[in-house]
Amino acid sequence: MVDVNRQALLRQAVEQFFFAYRAFTTPPDRILAERGLGRVHHRVLYFVARQPGTTVTELLSVLGVSKQALNAPLRQLQEAGLVDAVPDERDRRIRRLALSPAGALLEAELTGTQLAMLEEVFAGRQEAEAGWRQVMETLARGAGPGQAVDQL
Repeated sequence: MVDVNRQALLRQAVEQFFFAYRAFTTPPDRILAERGLGRVHHRVLYFVARQPGTTVTELLSVLGVSKQALNAPLRQLQEAGLVDAVPDERDRRIRRLALSPAGALLEAELTGTQLAMLEEVFAGRQEAEAGWRQVMETLARGAGPGQAVDQL
């Protein structure tokens, strides 16, 4: 059980995390809403941009979603001409995903708002940035109650 005083500080951290995430996602969400798209579309665009030629199976793994959850957003992005799916050269059953030029522009605009925010926040704060990265990496690995947290 977490000490009562410590619990108050941890609750404050939860709230800060929530409000920071909301601030971080609001600018891209507005841009997406103008196109009738949502946050899931940004995630797809982002990871396809980071890994051109990724397969649907690989994208499912990165996003941690089911095929059913990815199907509609991916189809919408393809119909909007933002994501292309081409058959693999060796195995025609496999589809390789890549952003179209329009998709690359949209992804750059969406993620650009977040890069600018991080650049401003991190400017001149190398130690804070290093600490933040360490915390985010630990959370991303799934450290939770009862799990060992290394490097923190």
